[in-house]
Amino acid sequence: MKYCVIVLFGILGLFSCKDKQREVVMSMFREWEGKELYFPSHSVFTIQGRDTVDYYLQAKKKIVVYVDSTGCTSCKLQLPEWKKIIQTMDSLCPSELQFLFYFTPKEKQDIQRLLLENRFDFPICIDKWDSINIINKFPKNANFHTFLCNEKNEVMAIGNPVHNLKVRELYLKIIQGREVKSDDEDNVVQTIVDVDKVSITMGDFDWQKEQKATFTIKNIGDKPLAIEGVDTSCGCISVEYSKEPVRPGMDLKIFVIYKADYPEHFSKTVTVHCNSESSPIILKISGDAK
Repeated sequence: MKYCVIVLFGILGLFSCKDKQREVVMSMFREWEGKELYFPSHSVFTIQGRDTVDYYLQAKKKIVVYVDSTGCTSCKLQLPEWKKIIQTMDSLCPSELQFLFYFTPKEKQDIQRLLLENRFDFPICIDKWDSINIINKFPKNANFHTFLCNEKNEVMAIGNPVHNLKVRELYLKIIQGREVKSDDEDNVVQTIVDVDKVSITMGDFDWQKEQKATFTIKNIGDKPLAIEGVDTSCGCISVEYSKEPVRPGMDLKIFVIYKADYPEHFSKTVTVHCNSESSPIILKISGDAK
């Protein structure tokens, strides 16, 4: 199935270029290509973990999202971004697509709080026993816990459209039945960029005070630089930048704003997608919110 092959090129941008790592990712894609997903027979879908709803698996295509109990749940969920994606895809493909969210939280109350805070009123399944993962044996890497499936529940593509713009674009193309091309076939005009720094340490600060870091991307090529999109690893991060094309010789400021939900040591990333040979550009912020 060519879709899984094409999405690989987008996902590989999240990883190191080392041959060993690339081969591991390629091997995983081959394993999941065309594989049928199975769903727990006792799946119960609710709105915000409270009101039970009838939610039958009946759409032509499905996006299956699995979130386990490890790490920062809020960071992995990014519910505001999922709301945007659901609304966009529903407007473009009404009745063609179904979203299946399976959450396995450490505490049910934590998920309910996040759902309420973000006003996320789409059906979700709180899978207390991690049944869907046990049945399907999902990859350990959380980047590959989201699947686009056909009406037979067979995997057509894999990858998180919230964390990766290219995955998002691929999902839309498949859902709309448009032609899917590899990056080499898109003939995108590319330029060359120079980044002043890719990592900023914010040090120690009061967790209730917003912090801002500034990254500078300079267009050192001979074509205009266009930012195609920016992804963040956590809902606690927002990004500001000019949407205008950057002329050769000029630079662009990327402002990364961090607002802690609670005291923590953090290490977060911002992924910048642009028409550069080095895209995506991974920017990192870290520090101690006390």
